[in-house]
Amino acid sequence: MLYTPITFRNVELKNRWVMSPMCMYSSDNGLANDFHFVHYGSRSQGGTGLVIIEATGVEPRGRITNHCMGIWNDEQAGKLQHIVEFVHRNSESKIGIQLAHAGRKGSTWNNVQIPVEEGWETVAPSPVPYHPEERIPHALSSGEIKEQVQYFREAAKRAVQAGFDVIEIHAAHGYLIHQFLSPLSNIRTDEYGGSFENRIRFLLEIVDAVNEELNENIALFVRISGTEYAENGWDVNDSSALAKILKNHAVDLVDVSSGGNIHGAKIPVYDGYQVPFSSQVKKEAQVRTGAVGLITNTEQAEEILQKGDADLIFIAREILRNPYIAVQGSFETNEDCFFPHQYLRAKISS
Repeated sequence: MLYTPITFRNVELKNRWVMSPMCMYSSDNGLANDFHFVHYGSRSQGGTGLVIIEATGVEPRGRITNHCMGIWNDEQAGKLQHIVEFVHRNSESKIGIQLAHAGRKGSTWNNVQIPVEEGWETVAPSPVPYHPEERIPHALSSGEIKEQVQYFREAAKRAVQAGFDVIEIHAAHGYLIHQFLSPLSNIRTDEYGGSFENRIRFLLEIVDAVNEELNENIALFVRISGTEYAENGWDVNDSSALAKILKNHAVDLVDVSSGGNIHGAKIPVYDGYQVPFSSQVKKEAQVRTGAVGLITNTEQAEEILQKGDADLIFIAREILRNPYIAVQGSFETNEDCFFPHQYLRAKISS
């Protein structure tokens, strides 16, 4: 099953391996460079069904650090297009991009907030900092929220022009959209706060705006935190309820991670620790999901799929260690997987 194709809209992935988006903190002015070209290109040479480029800021304040990727201008999109064209020309991988806004967790370096003179004023749904010692973020007005939706729309338009096959909206890990979802970080009293329906409004407006820029040749994923591991916070039942609604808003897959919004939250970490969240969301919402979190080998990935706990396997740290995990896994199981023709002399099955 791991090496069987799957289709989202008209986008066929050759297998279920996905390179999870991971920040590289290696951009200047939000621009991709030679490092990113090699980094993402090498994973496509490893046979991965889908490669997703790291969290990419939809505006300068949307970055986590000064060295994060951006797509708020055409120069940035042009650099990314160079990577997309290489992947399409030299592999069978599809390539996606994660559109993101850091919100109150921006203007940092090494997980420490930097002075506003070196960074920027952060924004959030409410004047509640991530850490008590950090600056109070600027609470977005309703008009400014509409501007943020437009930033996501414009970023999606540039991503389409750059040739990406998949767009993923980052609504997890305590970044801006997740900050709106959680009743612990969103204490607004207007139409964007209070009830579950109000707190998900910002995400749904972004989803609808992005979808207006897409067509049947580009799929839409949303990454969420299945739970934030905090009493009275966002939990997996909320995630299932949200996923049902996202399905009705033409979201093709819900990528289920966890945590990130509550400083000091206790997270029990073990191999595949987030898979149960993917499983519950998939079964309760009847949506396609992606599983992520300490998935490190072919056998483990296959078991997740066979049990019906997910439809795609997102791998992060393991694909940093081994860009060729997909093709090497196919050697172990005698499955068909892309292998660069330049390397055929090294193709072995035992």
